[in-house]
Amino acid sequence: MTGNAIDRWQKSYCPYCGVGCGLLAGIKDGAVAKIKGDSEHPSSRGDLCLKAVYLPETLRTDDRLLYPQIRSCQEGPFKRASWQQTFKYLANRFRQIIDDHGPEAVAFYGSGQLTTEEYYVGNKLAKGFLGSNNFDTNSRLCMASAVAGYKTSLGADGPPVAYDDIDAANCFLLIGSNTADCHPVIFKRIKQRKLKAPDDVMIICVDPRRTETADFADLHLPIRPGSDIALLNAMLHVLIEQNLLDHEFIAAHVNGFAELRETVKNYSPKTAEEICVIPECLIVEAALIFGKARRALSLWSMGVNQSAVGVHKNNAIHNLHLATGQIGKPGAGPFSLTGQPNAMGGREVGGLSHMLPGYRSVENPRHREEVERFWGLPVGSIAPQAGLSALDMFDAAAQGKIKAIWILCTNPASSAPDLDVIEKALRQAELVVVQDAYHPTATTKFAHVLLPAAQWSEKEGVMTNSERRITYMPKLAEPPGEALADWQILTGFAREMGFAAGFPYESAEEIFAEYAALTENSLCDCSAASYARLKSDGPLQWPVTASSPAGTVRLYADGKFPTGDGKANFISIEHGGPVEDVDDQYPLLLTTGRLKVHWHTMTRTGKVEVLRKTSPEPILDLHRADARRFGIRDADFVEVISRRGKVMVQCRVTEELPKGTCFLPFHWGRDHGFFKAANNLTISARDPLSRQPELKACAVRVRQVVDFPLEDN
Repeated sequence: MTGNAIDRWQKSYCPYCGVGCGLLAGIKDGAVAKIKGDSEHPSSRGDLCLKAVYLPETLRTDDRLLYPQIRSCQEGPFKRASWQQTFKYLANRFRQIIDDHGPEAVAFYGSGQLTTEEYYVGNKLAKGFLGSNNFDTNSRLCMASAVAGYKTSLGADGPPVAYDDIDAANCFLLIGSNTADCHPVIFKRIKQRKLKAPDDVMIICVDPRRTETADFADLHLPIRPGSDIALLNAMLHVLIEQNLLDHEFIAAHVNGFAELRETVKNYSPKTAEEICVIPECLIVEAALIFGKARRALSLWSMGVNQSAVGVHKNNAIHNLHLATGQIGKPGAGPFSLTGQPNAMGGREVGGLSHMLPGYRSVENPRHREEVERFWGLPVGSIAPQAGLSALDMFDAAAQGKIKAIWILCTNPASSAPDLDVIEKALRQAELVVVQDAYHPTATTKFAHVLLPAAQWSEKEGVMTNSERRITYMPKLAEPPGEALADWQILTGFAREMGFAAGFPYESAEEIFAEYAALTENSLCDCSAASYARLKSDGPLQWPVTASSPAGTVRLYADGKFPTGDGKANFISIEHGGPVEDVDDQYPLLLTTGRLKVHWHTMTRTGKVEVLRKTSPEPILDLHRADARRFGIRDADFVEVISRRGKVMVQCRVTEELPKGTCFLPFHWGRDHGFFKAANNLTISARDPLSRQPELKACAVRVRQVVDFPLEDN
């Protein structure tokens, strides 16, 4: 539509990462034709990354799923069905499975791409009316350890800081986050802060790889993957020795300092040097920068969370802030950067298998009763034990315990670790329902039932970004074919199941009003928010209550934490390395991550020619010394082998990562070529508390491939 005038511009919200950028969508002839930044959105202030600019090209594509389809077996052809036929078929199948095997035999797997309203309806249906707490989401793969870390250290989930704190901080600790690639708008804001006050602002980057983020930092610590706790404990060791603590804050507001002090005595910078494989002088320098800062802000993402000790890594970050009193004031605090646009909204609404709306717990009898009463259900309707988390859910399906799995707006056959297990689970299940905007994907290929979902711009709803800011997204265009909003699909199914009284919704606004009322007096209270206010006043940061109707910029400003005694907790933790360490057979440690131009499994960005040409294939980064060791040259094709599978890709020889470590982007699934999928290699070991998998480290070996098979895709 180049050269044609836009009919109108309308505010919206980016459906990619958790930054939560405001968009202006240009509408032409009833379709989204152009995107630019919304300068009035407080989170992004008019900035955008390249992915958002090309959103119009992802909407009306040849692979859009246009109508419901059903088949009796995964090898058979799909047949088109009406929505009425599909709801009737699904209701009959679910009733039969629940009657024969109980409600724990059904499961729902959702996504941080869902709106808050869609999350709410799905949770209400599964946990309240079907009696199954097996509702989990792909946020389990990215944010579960941050959730558990906040809760154990501070008493509740929810980042206590705001993006405004970037403009006030004079120390940034970026750890486990290639912010420049994964959250580029946030990185630009950090750069602007540094350039505005270069002598007053210091940036520390902790990352095994030398990235654009590391290049801009004042200090880069290229630690060995998995050694974060040793580093953070050693930094605290230095702060104690140098008396750079806020003793008054500790005494008044935090428990457990004596035990923590004894623990970190064992983590001298020299000890950490051996574990992290970086000079002790760098550890001391990082500690002194942090400890002497007037306002220190820590930002982290998947490099911290995706670990079998991810919760403890989060705790170690919180320990630094609590020990120095760097929390609850402008420019200071621990800030987890969410990976998806509504990962925060999913946490608020109970989108993990152990949670209920309003940061309530399914294992808390009072919480269950509050929700049951609100939903008009008999006491005891909600099961008292946590449901299965994401990977546990697929394990159960592979073992034949989960009979039906309903997958919404996500692609686990590409995104989850150890793909052989995921595929086995999807083949083993008696009923696989996939609700998506596109087909085929790696996951829809296993479906018995396909449900066409409206995507961004084709429905209205709200989402919450990393700084707890709720943004309203209007419907900008009609969805193609017979596609419906996810909440409409779930509501139609619920009514066919006989739950019409509990699902009377005719609009997303009704659902949000019900959800907001349920959060009243909860830790993530947004009871004073409404569609009318979000439309007129703009995005709001929760808590949004009758006493703070304008929202809340930062939490814990009064030093009071939502724990039994009002104090936060120091968590004494020991270093725990990768579950799968290197050995003679698998001598390299593989870490995975994103590229700037792609998003998750490329179901959107893979459709944009400009982005696809920028990074057309996965490439393995290998240190020069390791390349010489294994007889590999730059641009060689190599075979990367783990205990679970292999990948065949081209190799880039570099010195921008530590010796003994290699890196592979994870965006390509098996549907792009069986041996391009990084998750052929990754391990499904998970944190015992958060159940988040260790996607960032596994042992591999690499060898040159002389005759590389070219795949026809």
